[in-house]
Amino acid sequence: MRPAWGGPIRIQWALGGLLLSVLGLWLASAPFGGLGTSVFAWRAPSLQGTGMLAMAAMSVAMLLVALALWKRLPYRRFFQTHRWLPGVYLALVFHAVVLTDDGSWPQPVGVAMALLMTAGTVAAFIVMFGGVGRSRQAVAEVVAVGLPAGADVRQVDVRLKSRWQGHEAGQFAFLRFDAAEGAHPFTLSSPWTGDGRLVFLIKGLGDYTRRLPALLHVGDLLRVEGPYGTFNFAGDKRRQVWVGAGIGITPFIARLQQLALHPDGKAVDLFYTTATVRDGVTARLVVAAQAAGVRLHVMVDAVDGRLDAERLCAAVPEWRAADMWFCGPAGFGQALRHDLLARGLPRQDFHQELFNLR
Repeated sequence: MRPAWGGPIRIQWALGGLLLSVLGLWLASAPFGGLGTSVFAWRAPSLQGTGMLAMAAMSVAMLLVALALWKRLPYRRFFQTHRWLPGVYLALVFHAVVLTDDGSWPQPVGVAMALLMTAGTVAAFIVMFGGVGRSRQAVAEVVAVGLPAGADVRQVDVRLKSRWQGHEAGQFAFLRFDAAEGAHPFTLSSPWTGDGRLVFLIKGLGDYTRRLPALLHVGDLLRVEGPYGTFNFAGDKRRQVWVGAGIGITPFIARLQQLALHPDGKAVDLFYTTATVRDGVTARLVVAAQAAGVRLHVMVDAVDGRLDAERLCAAVPEWRAADMWFCGPAGFGQALRHDLLARGLPRQDFHQELFNLR
């Protein structure tokens, strides 16, 4: 699922909704007025076959949930198995409709279930026929593939060949280079200037992204879907503190370029933390930060140690008057958030990008 207001729903939330749907459909298959009545005993034996269908569908749903939460499953397999869920849902809807007593539908619970199942059925068919995000898709052409940031990070420049609604710095898009592989989410590493060009910095974190450099060539066509996300640096405070850890620096690169073109008058400190020295990224950040009027702090773990709340607050004495924006590994962000809140930062002033979908 990809709502326009906030991007994809994280997989744990979506699967939680599926589990609630399974529970709701099981309740819908029982007579609403008969407490303690067996689910199948009140129906003719000839209809009990639908119960077997439901049990099979629920078993498949539980298996798909387990596979989706297993992070070692390659993204391609996750994408392929995830597309089976609409069919499982439709089987459960069929089970509920057949086994629900006719007199139960006019009751409030019956009306609510009918509305929910109708909405779910429409959504399932949209997913099955590839309608999700279709209005946000554009065709693009690869115009450059480079190595500006080290051997494990590729810069991919594309030129749009169809309509794009524009995007804010910090948002991301789904790129589909291969229909069999499915679409992968990547942060947009360039601001929108209306020239039809988009830039992505892609790190080889998985089996596919590690192979991507050998698969991409100038002139290749791809599908871009988006933009999504609310990591957009909005806020009323006149000071901001940004923390980009590793490849999490990408949304801040786009924002630096945007501020160089359209300054907003805010005081900004950017902390770039990395496990190893990356001369390409650092040099690029120094130039971009100077052009944007942003104070840059580069911290290499092996040399400077890890960034924590104490060091951040010491470097930015006015941190209480700032909005915090973090993009990087989830554990690092959670630890930083916990310590800053303990020091008095209002909860709503810490903004953290979800670094993964599952």
